Amino acid sequence: MKAVVYYEHGGPEVLKIADLPEPRPGPNDVVLAVKAAALNHLDVWVRRGLPNLKLDMPHVPGSDVAGVVAKLGSRVKGYRVGDRVTVNPGLSCGKCEFCRKGHESLCVDFKILGEHVQGTCAEFVKVPARNLFRIPSKMRFEEASAAPLTFLTAWRMLATRAGLKRGQDVLVHGAGSGVTIAAIQIAKHVGARVFVTSRDDRKLKRARQLGADVLINTTRERFDEVVWRETRKRGVDVVLDHVGPATWPQSLRSLARDGKMIVCGATSGPTAQVDIRSLYWRQASIIGSTMSSQEEFRDVMSLVVKKRLIPIIHEVMPMSRARKAHEILERGEQFGKIVLVPQWK
Repeated sequence: MKAVVYYEHGGPEVLKIADLPEPRPGPNDVVLAVKAAALNHLDVWVRRGLPNLKLDMPHVPGSDVAGVVAKLGSRVKGYRVGDRVTVNPGLSCGKCEFCRKGHESLCVDFKILGEHVQGTCAEFVKVPARNLFRIPSKMRFEEASAAPLTFLTAWRMLATRAGLKRGQDVLVHGAGSGVTIAAIQIAKHVGARVFVTSRDDRKLKRARQLGADVLINTTRERFDEVVWRETRKRGVDVVLDHVGPATWPQSLRSLARDGKMIVCGATSGPTAQVDIRSLYWRQASIIGSTMSSQEEFRDVMSLVVKKRLIPIIHEVMPMSRARKAHEILERGEQFGKIVLVPQWK
């Protein structure tokens, strides 16, 4: 099969098109014929190389996918060849104490497609059958592939970990990122007021179209000062922060008493400073979050199918142009997801 691969870590130039053996399903797996694979910033980090992450090379990137069931493992029931599906990219053992409780993203052997195992930017991909979600015939594969990773991440952060409620205020960073685009929609679905930051007025305008209420261009204003002004010095109930040390001090200052900062990433670095006195005096919480459970996956994708949450696609490109797609991600030019389809010329 054809696949996007790299043989070493580095910049977009390491991406190649290669022929690899077609995957074979284990007893509880299916093999999908890939119809669309959406990119995430995670793909950039994995390609560059992450500490303690050892990959079998060549590595196929990509976490998100939609496609058609091509092969079934011997124990798989409930699916047939030809079924249209998308996939929860979070892989869990199904046996540990957390999996048994339905908290699969806390699995002691948790992995993500395209990060720890071979990914989705190929003609075929092997995935566990329990990670599938059927998509209706009227839903485009490109749209279905653009939802899972970012919407699952944002849903668990806001709905599950933060318990965001109607009438509360939430601050999210980086108007063009996939997680932020999902978070704006989820927060508005709940009934919250949304503050969003960006250095790009065009991205802020797009965020407004998605429902964002307060737009903050951080090249002109400190976002914590805007938050205090707009909330009359109360602060926001929730901050969704995937940036890291570049935003943590201001994010914490933006919190109301008993507020929660939910963290899913560290784009600007792995280590941040915290004023412990402010943290305990205001009884604020810093909460980590990663991916989702299978139940959350089904809940989110049901809302996507019903058009209550809508993945935003920046551009659809052939897999032969994967390098160009990664260059766009590196420069942060996108608003929404770049989706690759299996075209090789």
